[in-house]
Amino acid sequence: MNEQDINGITQLLATPKKIAVIPHRSPDGDAMGSTLGMYHFLKKLGHAPTVVSPNDFPGFLAWLPASETVEVFENNKPRVGKILKDADLVIVMDFNALHRTGDMENVLNKLTAPFIMIDHHQKPDTFATYTYSDTKFGSTCEMLYHFIGFLGKKDLIDKTIAACIYTGIVTDSGSFRFPSTTPTTHRIVAELIELGIDNSEIHSLIFDDASYESLQLLGRALDNMKIMPGGKVSYTTLSQAELDQHHYQKGDTEGVVNYGLRIKGVIFTAIFIEHTDENIIKISFRSKGDFDVNQFARNHFNGGGHINAAGGKSTLSLAETVQQFETIVSALNR
Repeated sequence: MNEQDINGITQLLATPKKIAVIPHRSPDGDAMGSTLGMYHFLKKLGHAPTVVSPNDFPGFLAWLPASETVEVFENNKPRVGKILKDADLVIVMDFNALHRTGDMENVLNKLTAPFIMIDHHQKPDTFATYTYSDTKFGSTCEMLYHFIGFLGKKDLIDKTIAACIYTGIVTDSGSFRFPSTTPTTHRIVAELIELGIDNSEIHSLIFDDASYESLQLLGRALDNMKIMPGGKVSYTTLSQAELDQHHYQKGDTEGVVNYGLRIKGVIFTAIFIEHTDENIIKISFRSKGDFDVNQFARNHFNGGGHINAAGGKSTLSLAETVQQFETIVSALNR
């Protein structure tokens, strides 16, 4: 962040305000960790923050401190819409385009309050008054740590804020195995542990919370997995019927896409998940090396993200979407 933006944000936060802190739709560990970490930081500064999520977050994140205070837009649009309209300041975290909030975009587009954006995805939109955007970071939570430092308030990071920040770092780094994990990432985590967080317990709360049905669903996804000719591309599918059969709950398919990269020789993988209630196929892409799934998602599936991790969607049927994917990939290999 440049000095002018830091000074502007410092002035904004100098007096108590009602502040809406917003993650993207279908928030993951980094989105919830960063917004709740910001929530606790703002409370310490004397503000009245509210985390407003576009829709529900996964149950394996319900242990996060103050998660019970999160307002869910889809559960009561009139009441939560009023919270947004009454906000003196809006802080969006872990996304850089308002359409990532789904229907909530229609409310956010009409707000007159200033926006602050903190995000690590590519090609940010220009709606925010102040933007802290840097694709070099592996997580928005790591950026939140630096953001607090830019404001000269690092001494306010306590065990509670540290637990939230650690959650985003550990989930978005793939437990520290992704290339975006740097020496600085590990130094930050060391400081968080010194503040008293139990990193082993947090990891267990996040990753050892699976239900029997969710593991059965994982088995179905693995059984559905296919490798395309050439052996470098894999993909799997989950239909609505398969989700229903295994009593799908939000978060049950988190991380399933990564299994496709475990196959020797595979550098690009995808998962296609049918959601008939939204009339879309939700897609996650993952890659190794320099294959840019962000650009692939933007070019073909109305999505985007990072070079090695991106998402997309399709309004075609599941079978038609898979056929489209196979056709595009086959053309790339010619």
